[in-house]
Amino acid sequence: MEHPIAATVALRQRLGHALAAGAAASRTWRVLLYLLIVGVSYLALTPKPPTGIDTGWDKLNHTLAFAALAISAWLAYPASHRTRLLWLGALLAFGGLIEILQLFVPGRSAESGDLLADALGIACGAAIAAGARVWRRRSPARTDAWHG
Repeated sequence: MEHPIAATVALRQRLGHALAAGAAASRTWRVLLYLLIVGVSYLALTPKPPTGIDTGWDKLNHTLAFAALAISAWLAYPASHRTRLLWLGALLAFGGLIEILQLFVPGRSAESGDLLADALGIACGAAIAAGARVWRRRSPARTDAWHG
């Protein structure tokens, strides 16, 4: 039988390790979120985006880009439901800002359908991230990358 003090110390060490891993995972998702914002901004606001990194259908490009942004935002802030919701709203505003700015970019145009595709991507991304968190909690094999 393990001594109660030793058991307490071991539990504190495991808890500290889990919290540290969770914080590191959150930081990783935040860095990914910011890199995605930069990448999406470039692709959306350059007059002639690079070829070969698109699906061939503009609305699917929007949906996938904003799903990736939403997944990253959701997983970057695992402890705060309010912060996650604020980020999702900010991503929709970001999509709207892109559409407005595209009015001033040669060869680009603003379309309400693009904003609708952004919203669909945000909803799908949030649902995927939330579902992954629930699945992870129920799964016996948990990974730190999905911490939250």
